[in-house]
Amino acid sequence: MKSIDNLANPLYTVLEKTVQYITEGGDFLEIVISNHGKKPLYEQIASQIKAAIMSGELGAGDVIPSMRSLAKSLHISVLTVQKAYETLQDEGFIETTAGKGCYVSVQNQDFYLEEQQKKIEEHFIEAIDIARTSGISFEKLTGLLTLLYEEDN
Repeated sequence: MKSIDNLANPLYTVLEKTVQYITEGGDFLEIVISNHGKKPLYEQIASQIKAAIMSGELGAGDVIPSMRSLAKSLHISVLTVQKAYETLQDEGFIETTAGKGCYVSVQNQDFYLEEQQKKIEEHFIEAIDIARTSGISFEKLTGLLTLLYEEDN
């Protein structure tokens, strides 16, 4: 019988990559990806750019890195970045102009926040219905929400 210590162990390496770009306002846009995260790489990229837009770090009309340059900096496929940018474009966060690049959309952030709040309310209604049907108290439900909300912070 062979010892486990003597066998080649085909474990994958966890890779984490961070890149920083200087925005037009002089701020740093930092994008961190990890192949060990729960989210696919394109979602990690899209959510970080979305967060930078929502926080005001990136403003309307600001240029974001080209797909090729971001892919090269992160050492990932340009198709992954393309999928992230398509997601952002579909959600109205960025606009892409052929030959000129990608820019932060001039969309109304209040409208986006209102849409997100509606989605959250729909999920809350469903959760409340399940809790009531299952006899879970309001205190237990809010405790669970607090725990889940603070879990990733």
